[in-house]
Formats: sequence, C-alpha cells, structure tokens
Amino acid sequence: MRILSTVLASAALAASFSASAQEDVIRKSLAERIPQLQKIDEVVATPMQGLYEVRVGTDLFYSDAKGNYLIQGELIDTQAHRNLTEDRINKLTAVDFNSLNLKDAIKTVKGNGSRKIAVFEDPNCGYCKRFEKDLQNVKDVTVYTFLYPILSPDSVEKSRNIWCAKDPAKEWASHMLKGTDSPAAASSCDVTALQRNMEFGRKYKITGTPTIFFADGSRVPGAIGSDDLEKRLKAIK
Repeated sequence: MRILSTVLASAALAASFSASAQEDVIRKSLAERIPQLQKIDEVVATPMQGLYEVRVGTDLFYSDAKGNYLIQGELIDTQAHRNLTEDRINKLTAVDFNSLNLKDAIKTVKGNGSRKIAVFEDPNCGYCKRFEKDLQNVKDVTVYTFLYPILSPDSVEKSRNIWCAKDPAKEWASHMLKGTDSPAAASSCDVTALQRNMEFGRKYKITGTPTIFFADGSRVPGAIGSDDLEKRLKAIK
C-alpha cells in the first residue's frame, strides 16, 4: 500500500509540474508575440484535448499547447449542448446579490415579495417588454430594475424620465406594458444612479438586456418565460 501511495503521489506531482511547465510555455510565447497578453491571469486546460483557456480578467481566449495559435471565440460542447465559454464567463462574472446597490434600482414588490431578482433593462428593449409582461404572472417576488440604457440614443432620455418620475415603478410599468412616455425630467434631477448602473454593467460584462440576476448570484442573459423564471426561483434555497 505504501508503494502504491508513493507511486500515485509521484504521478500527481509529475502531472502538476507538467501542467505548470505547459502554462509557462503558453504565457511566454503569447507575451512575446502579443503585447496585450503580457498580463495573463490564468491558463487552464479545456475539455478539448490540446486546447487551453487563456484568461485575461474576464476575457477568454484559447491557445494550442505552444502558444503558436490563438482563438478568440466560443467553445461549444456539442454532446452536452452547452456553450462552455458562456458558462465560464457567467461563473467569472457572478455577482453577490448583497453587493448590488439596490438604491440605484426601481423596486417593485409583488405579493409578499419574499423572493428576489435584479434585472438590467433598457426602456427600448423589446425582449425586456416581453419579460415584463411574463413577469406579471409571477407572484411573491421583489424585482429590482436597474435602468441600463445601451440600445439607442433616446434610451438615456427615457431612462432619465422614468427614474426622475414621482413614482418610478409605476412609470416603468406603464412604459413597458402600455407604451406610454413619461414626462420630461427636471434638469435638477440626480441621475448619477444611471451612470453607476452603466459602470457596473461594463465591469460585469452586461452586454445585452434584459440580464437577470438571482439571489444565489447566478445570472441569465436574455428574456425567459414566467414558467422558467418560477422554476429558477423555486430552485434557490
């Protein structure tokens, strides 16, 4: 048993050294050839043999074992029908719900409000309007809507008008469900919350709307139906 343990330990150590050496080769090659990749945060093997993930912040690239070739794109597991790149980015950009600045969001309480979601939305987003319509069928949830004007030039103006309204939650619902426009905001209205939302979105790679965050830190990019939303909420302890 001692001999077997020693052999296994030696094999694990050798594998560790091999992986470290491989990482060093990739780091050295890419740093020498691509100045933007001189500060690589992580190099790890992917499920695809001979392909390595190269991470810089939350940006992902893929390299061969020698750093001779670099791919910028998405890695798809065709057997599991999963976008491995998207899964990895979602994990890297997961957000502690308690760290969200909820004062910068429009709060809407449905029923007892016992469950919570945060949604980044643009007032011009058609998918957001569909999501808001489906959301009417979900009970006992508190929704924190972060205005995130990224789709068109007047998204900023519409977001400002909604945020500065006497009852932002009412204005938001009216705009998204009925298509009504909010009165122009007073020039003195403080809209720095919208700027903070944009900064947060850039930091956590929110590139589309709606983007939904759940209490467990998970996120869903894009609109989901009420049934799917209900399942996700029930799955969170």
